[in-house]
Amino acid sequence: MLTVIMECRDHEPELAQTLAGLVAGAVEGLVSDVVILDHGSTDGSSRVAEAAGCRFYEQWDMQEVVRAARGEWLLVVEPGARPAGSWIDEICEYIALNTAPAQFSPSRNHRLPLLRRLGRKASPLEDGLLLSKRQAMDLVKSGTKLCELPRGLRMRSLSAELVPARVARQTRAGLQQALRG
Repeated sequence: MLTVIMECRDHEPELAQTLAGLVAGAVEGLVSDVVILDHGSTDGSSRVAEAAGCRFYEQWDMQEVVRAARGEWLLVVEPGARPAGSWIDEICEYIALNTAPAQFSPSRNHRLPLLRRLGRKASPLEDGLLLSKRQAMDLVKSGTKLCELPRGLRMRSLSAELVPARVARQTRAGLQQALRG
């Protein structure tokens, strides 16, 4: 079983996209719960999380969040990121055979051109993070942010791809611009 954890702030549409992408994992019995750690959202993020049955925290201690996770493995992603392809089978097989942390492969369909990738500092969670609850307990301390978890970890790559959150953010920005223009 897998607990999905995300941090958000005013990411209502992106959160909805990610949660919609996780439904198949819940139906298959892989995703046991989803935890949303909110940083003062003023949009409908809490309503989206509540409607999807997520645990929504406005204040939290990361050690308690990890300890309360129902799954023995944690999947940390950014709001807007969506697992693609056969991600359910890939994760099930991976957690059955491995103990090392892993990340998704970048989406080939949403890869940035070479010149845009050069010198770009990608988010530490752009490709997600899959790690055991035990590993997370060893890493987290009070005040730990999710984006700090991958630091120093030697991760394996899953063959399953993750559509990065930046795609959802770019889509939202383009829609907002079109509505104004």
